[in-house]
Amino acid sequence: MKQLLIRADDLGYSYAVNLGIARAVNEGLVRSVGLMPNMDEAARGWEWVKGANVAVGQHTNLCLGAPCADPALVPSLLGPDGRLHSSREFRAAFAEGAEIVEYDELVIEIEAQLARFRQIVGADPDYFEAHAIQSANVARAIHDVADAHGLKEQPLSFDPTRIVRCGSTDVHMAIEDMLPPEKYDPVEFVRRTVEGMADGDTYVLVFHPGYLDAFILDNSSLTVNRAKEVDALVDAALRAWLEGRDGLRLVDYRDL
Repeated sequence: MKQLLIRADDLGYSYAVNLGIARAVNEGLVRSVGLMPNMDEAARGWEWVKGANVAVGQHTNLCLGAPCADPALVPSLLGPDGRLHSSREFRAAFAEGAEIVEYDELVIEIEAQLARFRQIVGADPDYFEAHAIQSANVARAIHDVADAHGLKEQPLSFDPTRIVRCGSTDVHMAIEDMLPPEKYDPVEFVRRTVEGMADGDTYVLVFHPGYLDAFILDNSSLTVNRAKEVDALVDAALRAWLEGRDGLRLVDYRDL
């Protein structure tokens, strides 16, 4: 048996992103959603999908907006404007082998976001990971907070040939929406991945479906591909193709 998990990240990012994710959940293939607890639209986004029996994870956001923790407790996480460092700053530091955030302060903020998640959802997350950051300190802090609370950590991987452990399952992770829009076909990405799976494989496909508003255009380099993914994930022909594949099971994080 092969298992395919289709995940939508960034619930709460903006009003328009929430709209796209809600459509991909309520009309489409998404059964696992990552919530950004610190964002202003997080509670509204959860309201729009919570009736769909969807697995919801903490998509811990350490690179956009304001912290959930007292800013005085997490100064290394913040820029001069009091907002979290941007993903661009994290990427530049990672390229130089540097860390711009302190481990102890990361734990404080991740714990604060977990408290906010529980307030919004009314339960622990079904899985636990971080948004858009490559950092040894972040990875360690995410792991340690997940371990301390007995949460199901999804380790980050951008290499689909690498196996990582999530819950009791070995998984491959794949993502392609950072490709230029003219080179990205999300339907083809799903089909190609499934056709390449071996018996016993579990693949997590990471998407960022969403529509566009001023906030997303001002704050994210990922724009057009979000809208393309909404269309793909509600495509009836893709659903029929997946459901017609012998030996393929569509799962969510509660199954891992």
